[in-house]
Amino acid sequence: MAGCSGSTLMPERGASWACRVRAPDLPPCPVRGAMVLSRAGRISRPLPRSSHEDQVRDSDVAQAEHLRRIEDQAEGPATASATAGDLMRILLVEDDKDLQRLLKKALTEAGYVVDSATDGEEGHFLGDTEPYDAVILDLGLPKVDGVTVLERWRKAGRKMPVLILTARDRWSDKVAGFDAGADDYLAKPFYTEELLARLRALLRRAAGIASPDIEIGPLRIDTRSSRVTVDGNPIKLTSAEYRLLSFLAHHKGEVLSRTDLTEHLYDQDFDRDSNTIEVFIGRLRKKLGVDVIHTVRGLGYRLDESGARGDET
Repeated sequence: MAGCSGSTLMPERGASWACRVRAPDLPPCPVRGAMVLSRAGRISRPLPRSSHEDQVRDSDVAQAEHLRRIEDQAEGPATASATAGDLMRILLVEDDKDLQRLLKKALTEAGYVVDSATDGEEGHFLGDTEPYDAVILDLGLPKVDGVTVLERWRKAGRKMPVLILTARDRWSDKVAGFDAGADDYLAKPFYTEELLARLRALLRRAAGIASPDIEIGPLRIDTRSSRVTVDGNPIKLTSAEYRLLSFLAHHKGEVLSRTDLTEHLYDQDFDRDSNTIEVFIGRLRKKLGVDVIHTVRGLGYRLDESGARGDET
């Protein structure tokens, strides 16, 4: 999809969806082929492999390799071009495989951890069992329609923000979506930049943050550019480190367990290891050089500007 950045998603003859570049000197880029997803039953969270955990704990080499693989998956340093998003875990439910593939690529390049589903049944199951920070949900889904999926989530007490994505443009469809519990609505065709901006806004509102800049004492995080500064001095972080810091910042003052952090550091299919959290926390404390990340004994970690760390282990 070279040349398709800054694009709008448009239906085009000969392909179910196309990426139409706004620059007049570049031709449209039709999406061909489709992502093949596993359909072998419902997806459940993979159980951790004790042998792998033992190897990581017992071997510094294994630990280093594990961290390297995480950062390789996160695609290197946190920069505006690679990680313009808030680096949180997103569920994408879209039955058009070409569009799903294009959106998943855009979201991943923006730094989000993305799980996907192609029908309402699988999408409902994932949203009901996994801790997503936000959902992008198409209304016209096979098996179970999007409005029904959303109503079931809300009745079950699922509170993650949901952005409806659909080709329907009638006002009555929009009302039905909002009444079912949607937080925002985006009609096809649309620009990817608008979708990403709306997603960032949903995540900020869900965390009770109005500004795109999050400040904790001398620490400042610009969620639009993924830029981190301390007393005005830029701090260079890897994507995995930024993802962890961003999640802590969006839950400023809350105590988050290692499990909470692990579930938002990895995607669904990645082999998770809770020891990695301690390593990244140590790295963040060293790079930031300020006393804002606190360990609460037996519970987890908290990000705030309090200087007291008597509860740290």
